[in-house]
Amino acid sequence: MDGWHSGSISQVMEEVGGRPQGLSQREAAQRLEKYGPNQLARPEPPGLLIRILAQLKDPMILVLLAAAGLSLAASGGEDWLDGAIILVIVVVNSIISITQEDHAQQALEELRRMSSPTALALRDGVPLRVSAAALVPGDVILLEAGDQVPADARILECSRLQADESAMTGESVPVEKEARDPLPPDTPLGDQVNMLISGTLITAGRGTALVVATGMDTQMGHIAGLLLDSGEGDTPLQRRMAEISRSLSFLCLGVCAVMFGVGLFQGKGMLDMFLTAVSLAVAAIPEGLPAIVTIVLALGIQRLAARNAIVKKLPAVETLGCAGVICSDKTGTLTQNRMTVQQVWLTPGARRRDAMLAGCLCSDARLDWKAGAPTASGDPTEGALVVAAARDGVNQDRELERWPRQADLPFDSGRKLMTTIHGREEGGWTAFVKGAPDVLLDRCTATPRGPMTSADRARIAAANEEMAGRALRVIGVARRELKALPRQLEPGEMEQGLTFLGLFGLMDPPRPEVKAAVAKCHMAGVRPVMITGDHRATALAVARELDIARPGDWTVTGAELDFMPQEILEGDIERFAVFARVSPEHKMRIVQAWQKRGKVVAMTGDGVNDAPALKAADIGCAMGRTGTDVAKGAADMILTDDDFSTIVSAIEEGRGIYANIRKAIHYLLSCNIGEIFTIFAATLLGFEQMPLVPVQLLWLNLVTDSLPALALGVEPVEEGAMEEPPRDASAGLFDRKFSFRLAWQGLMVGGLTLAAYFLGLRWLGAPGMEGAAANTMAFATLTLCQLFHAFNVRSEDRSLFAQGVLSNPAMDRAFLAGLAMQLSVLLVPPLQGVFSVSPMTPAQWSTVLALAMAPIPICEWAKSASRRQAPLPSREEAALK
Repeated sequence: MDGWHSGSISQVMEEVGGRPQGLSQREAAQRLEKYGPNQLARPEPPGLLIRILAQLKDPMILVLLAAAGLSLAASGGEDWLDGAIILVIVVVNSIISITQEDHAQQALEELRRMSSPTALALRDGVPLRVSAAALVPGDVILLEAGDQVPADARILECSRLQADESAMTGESVPVEKEARDPLPPDTPLGDQVNMLISGTLITAGRGTALVVATGMDTQMGHIAGLLLDSGEGDTPLQRRMAEISRSLSFLCLGVCAVMFGVGLFQGKGMLDMFLTAVSLAVAAIPEGLPAIVTIVLALGIQRLAARNAIVKKLPAVETLGCAGVICSDKTGTLTQNRMTVQQVWLTPGARRRDAMLAGCLCSDARLDWKAGAPTASGDPTEGALVVAAARDGVNQDRELERWPRQADLPFDSGRKLMTTIHGREEGGWTAFVKGAPDVLLDRCTATPRGPMTSADRARIAAANEEMAGRALRVIGVARRELKALPRQLEPGEMEQGLTFLGLFGLMDPPRPEVKAAVAKCHMAGVRPVMITGDHRATALAVARELDIARPGDWTVTGAELDFMPQEILEGDIERFAVFARVSPEHKMRIVQAWQKRGKVVAMTGDGVNDAPALKAADIGCAMGRTGTDVAKGAADMILTDDDFSTIVSAIEEGRGIYANIRKAIHYLLSCNIGEIFTIFAATLLGFEQMPLVPVQLLWLNLVTDSLPALALGVEPVEEGAMEEPPRDASAGLFDRKFSFRLAWQGLMVGGLTLAAYFLGLRWLGAPGMEGAAANTMAFATLTLCQLFHAFNVRSEDRSLFAQGVLSNPAMDRAFLAGLAMQLSVLLVPPLQGVFSVSPMTPAQWSTVLALAMAPIPICEWAKSASRRQAPLPSREEAALK
């Protein structure tokens, strides 16, 4: 064969070893081992040595290594220990950085695994949902509107199937597909209507296809080098951190240069001052800020996944904390999506059996039995009709034998109808139609007892209104007798001249946890808004029960939106709590109207036509259970449980993640300010020797920077996080209050270190050993002070003791690890010589511990003073809380 499109279906089936009923599980497993997973090849990651060398490319590290070499050369090789220790610390730092990168990469790999696409394949003759990566040549797959084509496939059978192939062929409109006979071998890819291309999207209809190529053998695999991974690239916060890190680096370098010049002016050794200045720069420059932000975001993604929210794109994590509006679907998100028929209303002259027959035959749900009771698989609404019919004695399986389906018009959210055409035993055909009652009523011209009158229409509309007013979801059913089966099925022709049979009223109760989630939204200043295709009365009843619609809120329908100018919608958008009978196209206008008011909008969606609104929203949320692949591809976040309360939990977690990033930055920068202040002040004051030697500065960077900062990144969400209004997305990270806190706490750490140095130098050092004692006390105080200070940073205003000193196990472990490392240097004799420290007396130890722990009471006092100065909430705010 010259291409899979050019052979007959039987030839292609024989070539790939397939069967119409699909492969067995055993055959699929064997072929997966032979062909490999159905995924594009990835470049091999660089080896460990290459990654270590990449870490050493940092200019400051190179300068430090050069300085160590100069020190070794100047001493004639005798003072080799300092140079060796510097080299070891640099390598250890590089290994820690690589480990952190691996941790972040593993988190992102887990994210890719959780959000990997799936496919519906026939295995052992039964439809089975499998990972798309597990598909093999010979598999038979079932596709419908909204699915992503998981592999190159030859169409076996289809109904009104269309595919968006623009990503592969450049064709701007969906292509109609057919289960056609062989095409000429030289048919261009864009004209191969009997083929489906991996990575394209099914936009309409349904079909069955035979997988012919997977992985790198697909058309997409042939051009894999041109594909971009949307998960790569820095987030806005990462870019800001990189800019801040560069700015602070230049500032640190400037201070170190001034310190170096002042030291030379005071007659200190050039090499010693140069090595001290470079070591301080390495220790104080916050080069790890972007990496810390990346890791905290990645860890945050894992926490969100544990709460049923899979975030696909890192920027969505930082955006979550700014969300001010949640536009949510009703069915399955605010409600349980467990539909049951509560009421059947029949048109005068209609038989109950006829309505039940229409409800179970015009359906893609399938009847099943468990413990003798009818159940159904498939769409919950369709399943409810199938189950209700079975309980009335109308068995779908038996009826399909008598009324075999010949053709269908799949449900479309634009026309809100579905039609199936069935052959009759006595000859001829019958079309059954179901859908939105108001739309269906417009297509009907008769009732079972004769032509439809205006009184009949009024009676049907009143019944629909009454059922919807009791929060029932209403589905209408109708039929039409056909003398011949049309060659071309067109909705405009088939769904006309119908006979209205009746209405089904279905109940989908609200999820029990949603009301509390809505209350949390109101408390957090986040506006919940319902957007649904349901009737106004149904939507409003559920919205009132959940407190989404409050006294004074408005409800608007899609028909009313069609006549409402966008300027009016933008002006009144905050008055609307419920949007009923809307189409996916209306969602885009609603998103844009809220954004025009400066709000960050989260929008839920599950259908193909929801994709533009999901992309336009600041946070697009696709449904994990009912969502189409198109919706999931356009979304920033996937809700694995389709639950509104998961969005609220994600917003709460997003606020916590952003707060944790601020805490990590707060800790790193305040400690760096303390280090710079200590050395710079000592230089200006003219101390004969520096409070810290270069090796101690580098050790300090190793012990106090990474672990506590990462522990702050997994800090639990603080109480009260959802009692504050959303963060302004345009607000800078370094506001005046935050910057002031950084400055005074950094000066506090540096001042306590200088105090330890001064006390050791003047009073606590043994005669002749004052300098060594002062240096050791300063080194111990600065290191331990930073470890204790990490506990202060866990909250900006809450008391550490109210929070629980040991409530963050990661912080406890980081503190103990840092403490053990520092005590080993201070107490183990061989390491004392390596790090130029001397044994301390009990008085010196007592002084060091008192000064190192001093930040806790000082910061507790500052937090208490800040709380006392905070304004009391207004009556309205207190009532809201």
